[in-house]
Amino acid sequence: MEFIFIILIALAIILGVGNIRRKLITEPVFKIFKKILPPMSTTEREAMESGDVWWDGDLFQGKPDWKKLHNFPKPKLNEREQAFLDNEVQTLIKMLDDFKIVQEEKDLPQEVWDYMKKEGFFAMIIPQAFGGREFSAIANSTIVATIATRSLTAAVTVMVPNSLGPGELLMHYGTPEQKDFWLPRLADGTDVPCFALTGPEAGSDAGGIPDNGVVCKGTHEGKEVLGINLNWNKRYITLAPVASVLGLAFKLQDPDGLLGDEKELGITCALIPTSHKGVEVGDRHYPMNMAFMNGTTYGQDVFIPLEWIIGGPSFAGKGWRMLVECLSAGRGISLPALSAATGHLTSRMTGAYTSVRRQFGMSIGKFEGVQEAMGRIGANTYVLEAMRSMTAGAIDLGLSPSVITAIAKYHMTEMGRDCINDSLDIHAGKGIQLGPKNYLGHGYMGIPISITVEGANILTRNLMIFGQGATRCHPFVFDEMEAAANTNFKQGLKSFDSLLVKHVKYAAGNAFSSLFQGLTDAKFNDSPVSGETSSYYKQLTRMSRALAFTSDISMLILGGDLKRKEMISARLGDVLSQLYIASTVLKRFEDDGHQASDLPYVHYALQRCLFLTGEAFSGFFENFPNRVVANLLKVMIFPFGINYKMPKDDLSIAMCDSMTTPGVMRDRLTHLCYVGESEDDLTGHMEHAFIAMSEADDIFRKITKAQKAGEMKRKLPLKDAISIAKEKGIITEDEATQLKHAEKLRWEAINVDSFAPDVFKSMALNFDKDVA
Repeated sequence: MEFIFIILIALAIILGVGNIRRKLITEPVFKIFKKILPPMSTTEREAMESGDVWWDGDLFQGKPDWKKLHNFPKPKLNEREQAFLDNEVQTLIKMLDDFKIVQEEKDLPQEVWDYMKKEGFFAMIIPQAFGGREFSAIANSTIVATIATRSLTAAVTVMVPNSLGPGELLMHYGTPEQKDFWLPRLADGTDVPCFALTGPEAGSDAGGIPDNGVVCKGTHEGKEVLGINLNWNKRYITLAPVASVLGLAFKLQDPDGLLGDEKELGITCALIPTSHKGVEVGDRHYPMNMAFMNGTTYGQDVFIPLEWIIGGPSFAGKGWRMLVECLSAGRGISLPALSAATGHLTSRMTGAYTSVRRQFGMSIGKFEGVQEAMGRIGANTYVLEAMRSMTAGAIDLGLSPSVITAIAKYHMTEMGRDCINDSLDIHAGKGIQLGPKNYLGHGYMGIPISITVEGANILTRNLMIFGQGATRCHPFVFDEMEAAANTNFKQGLKSFDSLLVKHVKYAAGNAFSSLFQGLTDAKFNDSPVSGETSSYYKQLTRMSRALAFTSDISMLILGGDLKRKEMISARLGDVLSQLYIASTVLKRFEDDGHQASDLPYVHYALQRCLFLTGEAFSGFFENFPNRVVANLLKVMIFPFGINYKMPKDDLSIAMCDSMTTPGVMRDRLTHLCYVGESEDDLTGHMEHAFIAMSEADDIFRKITKAQKAGEMKRKLPLKDAISIAKEKGIITEDEATQLKHAEKLRWEAINVDSFAPDVFKSMALNFDKDVA
């Protein structure tokens, strides 16, 4: 069947335009297309139609305009946002004792709750006209990320009201009356919001929620009004235990036709005070030992007036589109911010730790095994910050790029997981012993939460990235699907005919270009820059063209089965993702002014992106069902084989050196990481030891040189070596004092917290009281 389909399409080129082509070629192709077209549910259609196509469209279509990429404005904070970050955020962070919050109180202190409400931490997206901060997406992201380097619990508590929920939905869709009433109350902390979407039977398949509402008449405030009888059972709802206003998603039915002829109206969103009769909230979950408020909400036969629908009665049944269009906040701002924070924290603290921790007479940062892991942490951190900035920047352009934010959510949370795993491997015992000075433990516990929420990562990779990208980013497919779905055959055929001719030319161009670029290794491709990064632009253009060609052939051969061949489509999604990741790295390098110190990070990140692109294509070729087509594609795209390699070791060594050396590069790489001023602080104890040891490094070298020259014994305890070196005049008394102080800080930094046995009795979790 597929070969007949290919021949028919090829004939369309030969026959040109006119009724002959339409009768002999387009009509048979159209009939086949209608048969293989997978049925599209209402929720799928709304998901595909929602959001914006942005840079992902350039990458998917094989023609990335790199000058366009460079011309996107660099996201930056305005004066109000920077002042908030420098003042209110710093004040909040100093109020946070994360060990006490998580292990002892299992909640933020009341003074922290009060401060966040008073200073507008829950109102960053609410317009100033309603009393909010009205911050940009990049400011929202930066604030959440900075807090997350100190306390994941506090960061999540701040992030949720500024993400998908009542505030954002009200701003986009609320009636004037709803905005005037709710937004000022949300802005000043009078009300704390939560949004309930997920339930026991509806997680990733949010469109299948069983919670329902029936349009009926009932009594509200002593009057009979038209409203909704609601039944729901939700779980995993962040802030639910403390929320005073509940955003609720449910399926709305109108069996008696009180609103019109349509009986099944679809997913609807409403805003309900938690004090309303029948609303139940308060039971807590305990997600991975984290202390942020998360729990359940349910209600049975709860009557609400129609006016409580977000947007009013006219928005009944429009909830799914509302939710999908607003998901960018969670996927494009909040979760990327948490992941970037993980990178900033692990890079700064691991770099410090590998300097102060010594084995076999030298810092462990000198061991190549450690340097290899450090290289991954450093490169991931550079990429995470590049992706965070560019993705938030797209949202600040007024866009809602659904494919881009899905890429950011999946890959950034996975990179965050890699960072924390590598960091714990290096820290070893220092990382696994929880206590007031463990800056990794709670972040490690919280990583699975980011992996799970806002669309589980398996779902995001296997269904969303390419599934949406193939229809939204392709220049013709969605319109062809619309034409095939047209119940009027003649109208559908006419639309399909003009699209088919354009599609054939597009596919043919991609095929010939892919072969030419494979034969020439992309040497004739344009690059907007010269120098060390120019070759990457050429290779990425080549892979972009290959993706466009391969995607067309895959959709042609597999048709509706491609939707079910998740491992095949996921690999094409991986190619699109790596192209986007590489784009953000190139964009960051340009925006930062071609900093020479960035080059090891840039080279490592881009070479890894190309290697992973090659791996994705290799897996695609090996597993594509039609072996003839798979081998033909492989020869056309990679006529001399897939030659992309992982970065060489010297790049990891160079990155490790810069991460373990005080200076501008280390500060720029980890600028979001909060470092305490005190030597006893959560992160301050390691940073102070690192700085002290770095400043005393020349003094230490004098002792080492004397030991090598035979003037002093080797392998002496440092305390004894300092005394002997001072007596022999190898170092001065001031130098001895400085080295002793540095050694004291170093010793305190590499040690871990310990507790008297009876302490754990007072810290024991009372499930009946705290979590039930």
